[in-house]
Amino acid sequence: MKKIMMLMALLTICIAHAGVAGSSDWNMDLSGRLGVVPVDGGFKQEGYWVWGSSIVKGDDGKYHMYVSRWPKTLKFHPGWMVASEIVHAVADNPLGPYEFSDVALGKRHAQYWDGQSCHNPKVFKHGDTYILFYMGSTHPFEDAVKCPEEVQLSSKYSIVGRSNKRIGVATAKSPYGPWTRMDAPALDTQPDTFYSFLTSNPTPVIHDDGSVLLIFKSRKYNDQFPYHSDMMLGVATAPHFTGPYTVAMDEPIFSETRFGVVEDPYLWKDASGYHMLAKDMRGVIAGKPHAGIVAHSKDGLNWEVGEHPLAYTKHIQWDDGTEGEMGQLERVQGVIEDGELKYLSFAVMDGPGGFGNGKNTWNIVVPIKPE
Repeated sequence: MKKIMMLMALLTICIAHAGVAGSSDWNMDLSGRLGVVPVDGGFKQEGYWVWGSSIVKGDDGKYHMYVSRWPKTLKFHPGWMVASEIVHAVADNPLGPYEFSDVALGKRHAQYWDGQSCHNPKVFKHGDTYILFYMGSTHPFEDAVKCPEEVQLSSKYSIVGRSNKRIGVATAKSPYGPWTRMDAPALDTQPDTFYSFLTSNPTPVIHDDGSVLLIFKSRKYNDQFPYHSDMMLGVATAPHFTGPYTVAMDEPIFSETRFGVVEDPYLWKDASGYHMLAKDMRGVIAGKPHAGIVAHSKDGLNWEVGEHPLAYTKHIQWDDGTEGEMGQLERVQGVIEDGELKYLSFAVMDGPGGFGNGKNTWNIVVPIKPE
């Protein structure tokens, strides 16, 4: 009888631990769990469009945010494609406010694959190394900042800048740099694939041994102008964060015909598997266009939409007691502390919606309420 009771106790413990591992994020319901946002938190910078932040805690105990920015003398869209740089800002706590520190990845000679634009930063620390994943692009034309009237969606700048988008990796021993950049993309395009036109928006998980599972955005070539397909998400792997990267599957994991079109993914991993937040472009999954969705995978390759697919909307509550709908709310990224997803950062734009209708952009950090 005593042995039976001991076995039952052990079984209860095992079930409890299995439940914790399986329920930590697999069945998560984020809707309604976004907390109040500090009005004076996050990061903004006068004279610049700022977009898409990623945060890491440094050895100095401070929080380091990496942000895309480009001059407001250019149109928001497509200015980012041809003149963005990644800057570094610092705060004493995750919510901010963050103070500008330095330019992490800026313009370099146009002969380099990322010579004219660096965008969409994702920062991590592995061992004693800081790793910055990003999108880079180049073009052979005059500096776009010098001729802002020529930078239009239909212009040569945008057409060439978009088609040259590729994924890169930079490393440093300090969050303040200097950053070592590669002379070639970490993940290039390949003919006759779903990523033949561009690779962009990398979101990786770096495992303990330094290997990587990476989700990326892609487009493939079409036979007529504008010569590119709709957006898709694919998966690549690498034995080390510096590469080499190999696309793991011949087909995308999210596309117009599989689940729906999403972009700007954020990926993380816990004991129950891999988890992803992304922007639902047309509302097919979440029920609301441009809302956030959550999806899960045991192996990072085979994905399923979450039991509670709607993760967040563009509605924000501010700490001054006001609330409202943002014109744009995207580029979701997470901050994990003590093994839990504690904060989400977003790029936001004012106005009624649409990249051409906003006057200001900034980055906010949102606390996640306990489940």
